[in-house]
Amino acid sequence: MHILLTNDDGIFAPGIAAMERGLRGLGEVSVVAPSTEQSGVGHAITFLTPLTAKEVFDGDRRRGWAVDGSPADAVKLGISEFCPRRPDLVVSGINSGLNAGINVLYSGTVAAAVEGAFFGITSIAVSLEWDDHANFARAAQIAVDVIRGLLERRPPAGSLFNVNIPTRALAGTPELRVVPMSIARYGEAFERRVDPRGRAYYWATNEPPPPPSPLESDVTALAAGKVTLTPLDYDLTHRGGIDELAAGEWRIG
Repeated sequence: MHILLTNDDGIFAPGIAAMERGLRGLGEVSVVAPSTEQSGVGHAITFLTPLTAKEVFDGDRRRGWAVDGSPADAVKLGISEFCPRRPDLVVSGINSGLNAGINVLYSGTVAAAVEGAFFGITSIAVSLEWDDHANFARAAQIAVDVIRGLLERRPPAGSLFNVNIPTRALAGTPELRVVPMSIARYGEAFERRVDPRGRAYYWATNEPPPPPSPLESDVTALAAGKVTLTPLDYDLTHRGGIDELAAGEWRIG
């Protein structure tokens, strides 16, 4: 099996190093990732300027390619130029910070996995709850177990998955929940501050937290200390509205 590994924290982040070590037990790993942190860029791609890439080494060992672009750029370039053959699997992570709920729509980590799915390759985003002293090695063990379980289930080519690991799950025997993505609104608050020149600026606080819900989702399961697995789909069509909009006659022009 050939695996393309990427992230949005940059090729030098500890999460991608831990994930690379863990994935070597599943197959050959090619690392192609942004040269710098690209958190929150979503599915941005570069097309108005050239993309550059540089080989990165760890001593005498070639780590992979650092791409001066977005996570989606890294996946596109990795598949098209740098992988020795077409990957069987794309993994994005381990991200430093959860990508659950509506954060999925902003996440560069998830966008990289979506890009892999665009190519018809099974793709998985992996994120760990943020911590100053995050245990990425343990998180990688958990992530590889989840990935192995997914592959044993033989999902259709191009399937897309999102895995989140809370800090509480790193100790003992973690439990996995297969849950939907929460769509609760949050993160709408800003803190107004004034810079030394008297100019106002605004800093997103990511508050208030998602409201409590009786329905289990990635957000509620993570709050309970469970590892979450969510199958995703990048088709944004609201199919329930097609027949209603198509009914009757439209007069335009």
